[in-house]
Amino acid sequence: MNKQVLVRVIVSAVVLVGAVSLMFAFTLRNDAQPYKHVDEVMVNPAQWYGKPMQLHGFADKVEKATDSFSYRFIIKSGEYSVKATYTGSVPDTFKDGAELVVKGQLTADGFHVVPDGVMAKCPSRYEAGKPGDGKASR
Repeated sequence: MNKQVLVRVIVSAVVLVGAVSLMFAFTLRNDAQPYKHVDEVMVNPAQWYGKPMQLHGFADKVEKATDSFSYRFIIKSGEYSVKATYTGSVPDTFKDGAELVVKGQLTADGFHVVPDGVMAKCPSRYEAGKPGDGKASR
């Protein structure tokens, strides 16, 4: 291989790696949110105020406003809990005791969930059964 071709290959590789790295960095910077459990955050909540995050816990005392899509509930994990507010549609499995991951921000008055920010895990009724026993997952 002559010297000119080798230089072209090296320059092309550097440009390609640089472009992919920049694209990856910008994508992660805009969408990256810490994933935390309620008990991790509520040990020292002030350090998390105003930061976007995903919060994992269990729903408790779910209240829906009459004729509205506004919800107030508590997210618990271990001995810790935080009040949460949300406006929007929720999954069918969203109820007391449901395991949740919510997206939003923590403030001094609670966790404010962003639109489409409620994800509830499927209940255990969807466990797979043995073939032919009629209990296979839906």
